[in-house]
Amino acid sequence: MRLVWFRNDLRLSDNPALRHGCASDEPVAALFIISPTQWRQHKMAPIRQRFILAQVDALGRELAALGIQLHLLRVETFAEVPAALADLCRELGVSQLYANQAIELDEQRRDHGVTAALAEQEVGCHWLNGCCVLPPGRVLTGGREMFKVFTPFSRAWLKALDEDGFVIHRAPAPRGDSQPWQPLAERAFVDEGLGELTPDPRWPVGEAEALRRLHAFLEQRVLDYGETRDFPALAGTSILSPYLAAGIVSPRQCVAALQQRLGGRPQSKAQPGFVWLNELIWREFYRHLLVLIPTLSMNRPFKPETAALPWSWDPDAFAAWCEGRTGYPIVDAAMRCLNATGWMHNRLRMIVASFLTKDLHIHWRLGEDYFMSRLIDGDLAANNGGWQWAAGTGADAAPYFRVFNPTTQGQRFDPQGEFIRTWVSELADLPATHVHQPHDWLRLKGRQDYPAPMVDHAVARVRAIEMFRDLEKQ
Repeated sequence: MRLVWFRNDLRLSDNPALRHGCASDEPVAALFIISPTQWRQHKMAPIRQRFILAQVDALGRELAALGIQLHLLRVETFAEVPAALADLCRELGVSQLYANQAIELDEQRRDHGVTAALAEQEVGCHWLNGCCVLPPGRVLTGGREMFKVFTPFSRAWLKALDEDGFVIHRAPAPRGDSQPWQPLAERAFVDEGLGELTPDPRWPVGEAEALRRLHAFLEQRVLDYGETRDFPALAGTSILSPYLAAGIVSPRQCVAALQQRLGGRPQSKAQPGFVWLNELIWREFYRHLLVLIPTLSMNRPFKPETAALPWSWDPDAFAAWCEGRTGYPIVDAAMRCLNATGWMHNRLRMIVASFLTKDLHIHWRLGEDYFMSRLIDGDLAANNGGWQWAAGTGADAAPYFRVFNPTTQGQRFDPQGEFIRTWVSELADLPATHVHQPHDWLRLKGRQDYPAPMVDHAVARVRAIEMFRDLEKQ
């Protein structure tokens, strides 16, 4: 018996672990492990948990139709997984385990424990690359080291992909009679606190839905992506991040579909489609960094010296940011959108992260954790990379000089205030000429229903730059 362990790769197509697991005539079973306590410790958002479990339900039905039974285990923490998995392998008579490689530190430690526990039962473990187009360690400098700077990584990644190429593998063929599948909603071991397992209707599950979104984006918007991607009131992005984070669609499938759409792979910014491809390369970069620098999984900065920065931990200021009560309309609209939907446009993620760290001078770790606790696409590598980039502690060539002005960012990327008026009800009736700086207009109308700016951006910006300059003098 071979066992395929699904994790953040909840798909049948282009799944190396499943493909290799089904490469012989031996019987195949599948596994998904629910770890509620560990998920909470990792701040996994309830909306993300529901999305994942709904996809597991869909995956279980699809596997059952292929004659493969998906076993579910509830194991509270990663530390308990090796023993629980060893018991299951013994019960099923498993000789080989197949899984796609994890890149996060806790997950790697769990997998090392599994390898050791199963070795005692002479069960072979096979860890494959299912999370990246090119596996961590493939893209190296001339000195055979992994990159710490994005631009040369991007160039080397493109070159390595040209050399290696890749193949998209179809879902496996049926392996026998279909199996029964009991829906998760009927199973007692799923956390009651999650409520109904039906996901938010804005985020339907299933590989077919992920591929539909991918191809619709490529057909309708990819050529304009460079011009529209920064405007949250426009439907300019792919909206694929939850599906990539859960592995419902693979990054290889995205690159392959882009190549098919364009008739080739773009190689530079001057070529159509490259801007979106570059975003996929950023995703790869942050995942490779997580493997290169394990301390990134431990709340430590990419630049160790920035651990000495005098960040604030002000709970009242942090709560105002979380709840969208800062008095800066684009920041408040973005945070209220996140709290209501579990998703935030990437330009807005940069704006609100800059505001928390560079205007309020609050530690990036609080923002990183809050995002994870709310985002349907919460992913450690991308979330940590983005927050450290915004805070000036991460992989960035010019960290502390970049301080976003929240007012001018709003004026530039939501010029008519459409996004702001959608999410900040107090400003819904303001004209576009006042929506980004509403306080004088509201005062003339005798209204006090929207908060005053909690900080003076010009003053806060100077203080943020001074924090980093003082650090350099130490």
